[in-house]
Amino acid sequence: MNSLLVLNIGSLVTNDPGRGGLIGIVESGAVVIIDGFVAWVGPEVDVPAEYGDLPRLDAGGAAVLPGFVDPHTHLVFAGDRSDEFARRLRGESYEEILAAGGGILSTVEATRATPQDELYEASAERVWRMLANGTTTVEVKSGYGLDVATEEKMLRVARRLDESLPMDVVPTFLGAHVVPAEYREDRDAYVDLVCGEMLDACAPLARFCDVFSDEAAFTVDETRRILEAAKSRGLGIRIHADQLGRVGAADLAADLSADSADHLDHATEEDLASMKDAGTSAVLLPAVSFSMRLPYPDGRRVWDSGVTVALATDCNPGTANVESMLFVIALAALNMGLTPDEAVWAATRGSARSLNLEDRGHLTRGAVADLVILDAPTHLHIPYRPDSDLIAAVVKRGVIL
Repeated sequence: MNSLLVLNIGSLVTNDPGRGGLIGIVESGAVVIIDGFVAWVGPEVDVPAEYGDLPRLDAGGAAVLPGFVDPHTHLVFAGDRSDEFARRLRGESYEEILAAGGGILSTVEATRATPQDELYEASAERVWRMLANGTTTVEVKSGYGLDVATEEKMLRVARRLDESLPMDVVPTFLGAHVVPAEYREDRDAYVDLVCGEMLDACAPLARFCDVFSDEAAFTVDETRRILEAAKSRGLGIRIHADQLGRVGAADLAADLSADSADHLDHATEEDLASMKDAGTSAVLLPAVSFSMRLPYPDGRRVWDSGVTVALATDCNPGTANVESMLFVIALAALNMGLTPDEAVWAATRGSARSLNLEDRGHLTRGAVADLVILDAPTHLHIPYRPDSDLIAAVVKRGVIL
């Protein structure tokens, strides 16, 4: 029975709007967990007597937050692209490296050649590091196979991670990441493959379908066709949208009522307004800008548009080899114009909403009991101390990890 009484919390972030402010802070708080779910939240002096005999966890006067939700990762992969990173530092562009057979295509070659068990072991190590950094739910994309067998292999690895580790893994099919080398002369044939045999094999293993819709990847028309095929198979839809340039992918996301549009470096005010009306979340990825030395998306503009904002690591071997949501929150506050409260909300409640997970990202009665205890008195220390290991403890569904 995963039941626990968390006491001696200095500053408790609940994300409960009924408690005032954006993140609903309770000072000197407590959390009651029964069978892996939050049963009671409030000031410690008000803990009901009926919970007095539960096992206790003393937070030591530290801050407690909901577990982080990372809604955009590519953490199942093989190979190493540190050489490509060095080439970018010398001035080569992402598009130039991709055109020369590097980038995503080099990871595809390595991932195709790696047995499923070996791919699982490497991915599991990343999951454990993410857990140690406070992430308790993670979205995981395929997209480094670009053939039926490897895309299916990657999604089976994602499902195995979910079943075998104390992390909730949300699998996403990304067969339309880029056009593989063997189809460069016949793009239409590859889109046909994705919409047909590949989706037939992968849709039963996934919860969402994503498409990289941008100048170096898939056109808006190709993206529409693939996502409509995915919707017909019952998948939710997400889009890598307008990262490298504005191609109209964010507008397409709104038109299709996509669950999220991610990146959005070149989205316009009109795009954001359409996304808000459609209920499409904006997933921002500041670690990509950091790693690629590119201008950061204007998080302040995105937030003020009224669209739901989420933050993610974009953990991948090439453009954002980052696993820590703490670092992402710090980047969003320091470089994207979000306040610390907004960045924390976006990395918890906003990220959960982008995945249609209404049962987490907040600490209110009935929520999944995922929480992190910081080695700090308040959540403000996350951007204040961006180089620090601030996680003192992680609780997943009521179990202390």
